[in-house]
Amino acid sequence: MTPTSLSQRTPLSPASPAAPRTDSAPRLGLPAVPDRRAVVDGAWWPRSRDAAAELPGLIAAVDQRLGLTTLRIGVHQDAWRHIPNRIPVRNRQVRVGWFRHTDPRVITLVFAYAEPVVLLVIPPDTAADVAEAALELAAQDTVGLTLDDILTPASPSPDPAFRAGTAGGPVRWENEGGSVLAQETTVSDG
Repeated sequence: MTPTSLSQRTPLSPASPAAPRTDSAPRLGLPAVPDRRAVVDGAWWPRSRDAAAELPGLIAAVDQRLGLTTLRIGVHQDAWRHIPNRIPVRNRQVRVGWFRHTDPRVITLVFAYAEPVVLLVIPPDTAADVAEAALELAAQDTVGLTLDDILTPASPSPDPAFRAGTAGGPVRWENEGGSVLAQETTVSDG
């Protein structure tokens, strides 16, 4: 007796209506080489807060871009709905951990033999221009920026010396401690 298949599988062609749409690709901002001094290693703009629906695409995209294999992923428990224990991705199961002690605005991917990657999660309901600017900024040098700086559409300069001054005024380094101090400006009466 020959087994019969209840549904015929047909390969997808580029013209097939069932082919993935281009807008379903993960919206991800990752620098070519992450800078470990930055507050995050990149940013991700999911379409929803449904972890089961969003995480498989993110894992596949990060693995492809970095040439690594994600083993675990960590999310904030209160920031996501439908958090599975494991996510099937390319013939493996990626373990998902959910925590309350982490920043709800970040997600962490853990790899074998590589440093974890921490991504800023741009809220799904963020305006497109703001989210795209944050993705672009996160793919650049973000050393000295905070998460709020990255999420703000008109982010300040990444140079902490420029951001520490008052009203964009000049700044100087403190002699011994290395912290940035606003220089006093003097106005001459002449």
